[in-house]
Amino acid sequence: MAPPPLTLTIDLGARSYPIHIGAGLLGDRARLEAGLPGGRLLIVSNVTVAPLYLARLRASLGSRADAECILADGEATKSLATLGLLYDRLAAARIGRDGAILALGGGVIGDVAGFAAATWQRGIACLQLPTTLLAQVDSSIGGKTAINHAAGKNLIGAFHQPVAVLADLDTLATLPDRELRAGLAEVIKSALIKDPGFLDWLEASLPKLLARDPAALAEAIRRACLIKAAIVVEDERESGARALLNFGHTFGHAIETASGYGEWLHGEAVAIGMVLAAETSARQGWLGRAEVLRVRTLLERAGLPVKAPRIGLARAHELMSLDKKAAGGRVRLVLLKSLGHAVFTGDYDGRALEAVLAEEVA
Repeated sequence: MAPPPLTLTIDLGARSYPIHIGAGLLGDRARLEAGLPGGRLLIVSNVTVAPLYLARLRASLGSRADAECILADGEATKSLATLGLLYDRLAAARIGRDGAILALGGGVIGDVAGFAAATWQRGIACLQLPTTLLAQVDSSIGGKTAINHAAGKNLIGAFHQPVAVLADLDTLATLPDRELRAGLAEVIKSALIKDPGFLDWLEASLPKLLARDPAALAEAIRRACLIKAAIVVEDERESGARALLNFGHTFGHAIETASGYGEWLHGEAVAIGMVLAAETSARQGWLGRAEVLRVRTLLERAGLPVKAPRIGLARAHELMSLDKKAAGGRVRLVLLKSLGHAVFTGDYDGRALEAVLAEEVA
């Protein structure tokens, strides 16, 4: 049985908002409307999620839910072409400054709908309704919105905090197993960067999580959201501590881009990236081999890939140098001093990184 709904708060002063976690939230009109302005609404979803949950959302909102835009599924949807389509739909639906976008879907929908909200009429409200585990614990929280470019992932974007996040646990029942595992990668990431006790809990609770035990999922989402919330409050615009949330992502984004968006799920690429980051940390002398093995074993138990595709050394360097965290021509990395203690640094031994890339991607 799912536990009763709970609410966390992202405390950003005038931009503060709640994260609601619980079952049945798409049917909770009071929570849905609490942060919305009084103008017209546009629901943005995709061809996979809309048949499952759009009717439930529209029934909750009644006559307010009279405009929608249903997009294709997949990472390729995060494009300038999709953004243009959303602008056309916003114009046709006469969404003004007092209107809002409701992002019903996974991370792709949240990112592209959030970016449309950030830029339409210089910014309108966005309500995030994440339907995947990955989106519920990561991409829907913190206001990072973006689309992709051929040169790299998430290169075009804006910070735009939502008015609220409603993580309805019921939507995880229809999530494909592969998507569930991809979401667990971001949950594991949270523990690795900030909370060794949470890592212990995940190792013990993994069978329940893979079996979709509602109480275990609710607890994992709660703890991962608490970690992200604390980091976002400390560093909203990623000038320092928030970069820790990108553990595994510099490697992972390179893999996604080199392989073509869609071959790897984001969480799968991040899982591989976390292994490469752990290996680099070990070559720095920060992690022992037993700790690297512990990271790799947990990811493997979660059904996630841990072996990088052979994208080539030159291509890996090219893509990693385009990473948004690079500075002064130096790739900056999130590495582990120990399990549960991450650092964001450009001060690492370049030979350590070269050795890992030569072994894993060349």
